[in-house]
Amino acid sequence: MGERYDFIVAGAGAAGLSLVYHLAQAGVEGRVLLLERAPKTENDRTWCFWEVEAGPFEPLVFRRWEHLWFFGEDQGQRLSIAPYTYKMIRGRDFYAHMERWMSTQPQLTLRYGEVTRIGEDEEGPWVEQGGRVYRGQWVFSSLYQPPPPSPRYHRLLQHFKGWVVRASRPVFDPQAATLMDFRLPQRGPVCFGYVLPFDAQTALVEYTLFSQRLLPPEAYDQGLKEYLEGVLGVERYEVLEREFGVIPMTDAPLPQQPSPRVVHIGTAGGCTKASTGYTFQRIQAQARRIAQTLQERGRPVLEPGSIRHALMDSVLLHLLERGYSSGERVFSRLFRKNPPQRVLRFLDEATGWLEDLQVMASVDVPVFARAALGALWRRWGVGLWG
Repeated sequence: MGERYDFIVAGAGAAGLSLVYHLAQAGVEGRVLLLERAPKTENDRTWCFWEVEAGPFEPLVFRRWEHLWFFGEDQGQRLSIAPYTYKMIRGRDFYAHMERWMSTQPQLTLRYGEVTRIGEDEEGPWVEQGGRVYRGQWVFSSLYQPPPPSPRYHRLLQHFKGWVVRASRPVFDPQAATLMDFRLPQRGPVCFGYVLPFDAQTALVEYTLFSQRLLPPEAYDQGLKEYLEGVLGVERYEVLEREFGVIPMTDAPLPQQPSPRVVHIGTAGGCTKASTGYTFQRIQAQARRIAQTLQERGRPVLEPGSIRHALMDSVLLHLLERGYSSGERVFSRLFRKNPPQRVLRFLDEATGWLEDLQVMASVDVPVFARAALGALWRRWGVGLWG
């Protein structure tokens, strides 16, 4: 039979923890079981996002900036993004906060061990962890499985290595994060620097690429050294922390509900923005909607994605994958010809048709038209003739 719960959440990363939090905030009643491989105690990742109002995890924001640097074809632009604020939450702070919060929730049980199987039968959905089977009314899983390869869809990776460095002298602008810095050598894939300053001498500095394959481990270290020493002019520094990440950038469909009472959440449920890799705010929107619809209707109702914005994601992925234009040129035109607030709304998929047209008119139209035709043929032409 197995132990029974009302809700089982597989994975206690950002998606799983956010969901159990929003379930409680919405007043959803029932026993909740949260499953995770092992306790999370390290600062294994950093989440960044932009918003206008205070979010649900505002006390955890480690640093915030109202200005962003962009370095591209026009050299440097220091952009004011008000009323938006660019915010940073460290994984270690998020996990510790949620552990304290969960200890006050009597309806919530946390168990550690490897989740080996998830399924659904005539008795309902179930999860197997460490040889034990748990059953629930609903199962929510954030365990990501890459979609199978298909010629109809694009598949890039956003991969990066970051160092928290302490420089020997003041070199960083503590009032502005660097969103993209293309002054690094462009050797093929999209490649840029990313800087989140803590103060004038301390920052998280990342070497980031968009490509189909990862680099050898030593190449990331070399890229960081080139960026710190050759571009930023930081000759002497101490590395305090290290992090490495890989984010899927794909327009392949991810099954949000593989069976009637099993629901995928987070990156596994399509929350990662295909063209940028940003995920945290989309996770919050998804978790909030699941919790609200469970409370109001007794079942989760998933928000359908924007077909228009998904198509534009596919066009950009096709352009970058085929190398029709450099990433530096694409993003330089985007930020040069649009107010940064419009760009952020566009990336949030919060723009209407008029602003979408303004954004599309600002790019290299012939290049994007070619990419659009290629993306459409790849999606539907390959399906018909391939």
